[in-house]
Amino acid sequence: MNNTQPDNMRAPDSDRIKALAARIDRPLVLVGMMGVGKSTIGRKLAQVLGYGFADADDEIEAAAQMSVSEIFEQFGEEYFRDGERRVIARLLDNNGCVIATGGGAFVQDDTRALIMKKGIAIWLDSDVDTLVERVSRNDKRPLLRGGDVREIVTRMKAEREPAYSEARIRIVSDAGPHNTTVNRILEALDKCL
Repeated sequence: MNNTQPDNMRAPDSDRIKALAARIDRPLVLVGMMGVGKSTIGRKLAQVLGYGFADADDEIEAAAQMSVSEIFEQFGEEYFRDGERRVIARLLDNNGCVIATGGGAFVQDDTRALIMKKGIAIWLDSDVDTLVERVSRNDKRPLLRGGDVREIVTRMKAEREPAYSEARIRIVSDAGPHNTTVNRILEALDKCL
């Protein structure tokens, strides 16, 4: 039996991971479209690095004691984005942390500038088919209500990519195992630090 695995499937070397974690001097901030896997991959990345994890949307909901959908419905997107920026600013004060942001956070000029200044932005990118399949599982996304999901995702992806492309690192998050994406992030961090 052959025990060799492709590089992207091997468990990361713990000494190498510890050395990499020690070189990271700012929070790691995952940005990208809804459904790309920021929260799931962020949790796994934080676990591998021995870091804390924060999901900005969960933090917003806890602070507001309302769901993101309820905030959008009652107060509108502008109000939500202001609260989102303030929550992300607070989260960025924590080194040794992985932060998953909402899909629109990095598109906001003030929030993007804050993330670029105080964190390491990592853009998780996926193709439209993967995104549509993933977001179709969740009916709580306020920006997808009342329209054709594929058309909305395609349009939003095209509109948001110029902002996402300002991130320091771009990683493709495809339909493969999340550990593969985590390993891609670790390799990219190792090269850029």
